[in-house]
Amino acid sequence: MKKEYLIYKLSDEIKKSCVIPHEAFQQYGVKRGLRNEDGSGVLVGLTNIGNVVGYERDENGHLKACHGKLYYRGYELDDLVTPLLEEKRFGFEEIAYLLLSGNLPDKENLQMFQELINENMPLDHRTIVHLVDLEGTNIMNILARCVLEMYTFDPTPDDISRDNLIRQAIELIAKFPTIVAYAYNIYRHSVQGRSLHIRHPREKKTIAENFLYMLKHEDYTELDARMLDLLLIIQAEHGGGNNSTFTVRVTSSTRTDTYSSIAAGIGSLKGPLHGGANIKVMDMLKHLKENISQWTDSDELDAYLNKMLNKKAYDKTGLIYGIGHAVYTMSDPRAVELKRLAGELAKEKGREDEYNFLKLIEQESIKCITKFRKTQKPICANLDFYSGFIYDMIGLPSEIYTPIFAMARIVGWMAHRIEELNFEDRRIIRPAYKNTQEARVYKSIDQR
Repeated sequence: MKKEYLIYKLSDEIKKSCVIPHEAFQQYGVKRGLRNEDGSGVLVGLTNIGNVVGYERDENGHLKACHGKLYYRGYELDDLVTPLLEEKRFGFEEIAYLLLSGNLPDKENLQMFQELINENMPLDHRTIVHLVDLEGTNIMNILARCVLEMYTFDPTPDDISRDNLIRQAIELIAKFPTIVAYAYNIYRHSVQGRSLHIRHPREKKTIAENFLYMLKHEDYTELDARMLDLLLIIQAEHGGGNNSTFTVRVTSSTRTDTYSSIAAGIGSLKGPLHGGANIKVMDMLKHLKENISQWTDSDELDAYLNKMLNKKAYDKTGLIYGIGHAVYTMSDPRAVELKRLAGELAKEKGREDEYNFLKLIEQESIKCITKFRKTQKPICANLDFYSGFIYDMIGLPSEIYTPIFAMARIVGWMAHRIEELNFEDRRIIRPAYKNTQEARVYKSIDQR
């Protein structure tokens, strides 16, 4: 009981010592969350990799809502995705090449890049043995531990030359799908008592195809694989300011090794306010399907959504998950693409009723939130609103939704790490914090 009391006492003291008045942030001009007063992000760096456009500025410098755009190395996302849809071909490896190098590959270079990826997909037997021995139900934590272990197998882990960074990038991009697939199969075996399958990746198959094969054997369609491929493309990069990429850039600026930096990025992405939000959307959808009797009745849905906003329904947080974004205003281009993909996949899977219900939730949520908050600021569905539904239609378990996000984002992370370490004037990222604690007089332990 004494130890429990001490924990309670420490917790209570910490609660008091962490209080900083909101006015103090305004007094010292501190940007909470690195956000300006108008909601825009504080400019902390420059990059040539990705560009996230969610608003414009008028002639007076005020923010003006606009339809969102996302650029990879100067190419608009829609211009990269549309040809792949029309030609019904895979493109994640092509986009990975673009983000790493800065240019789209020709056929010969793309083929060599794909061969390099295939060659590096198998795991070292020591990693497989270690995976089998790992205990835990969170695949993101297992992924981070495996990444840190890769340091010990790398002959030059601390070399930050461009050639070595590219080699490490290719190996990480190739091995993430294998680690995630194996980790889930081992989790399913140890926790659910299912048979354990360790399938080796196949030659001349894409990352998306190999991942589904290692996870599900032959239990997937070509459309499943193409949808996963496009999901990976859409989640591969999102500028230098998103939390996990910024984490990678901050740690890279210290010149730490690649594996430590990427493990830090994984830890950041795991958070429910970042990469873990798609699971909450799917849980919310399940709840609404059970509590709304008529999936086409907007009035019934509106009444329930308002109960959620008033913290009287679902998880009573007052949130509608998957709606709203820190940067995008009128639309999130990733959500626009995923909505299109979800519609195509729903037709094949016979789940158009659920898809139409999800679209209605999107429409009515925006209307209800706008009215509830009494604001005219445009809001939109974000990436997470449709991604979980697509994962579910492909037959992927929720335990690997966020690890799949990491499978995609490792491309952007490594592109930003390479850029950070190749600036001519490299400096450690070290912002300032203003201390608001007044000076105190020390008292000996007998006088306290």
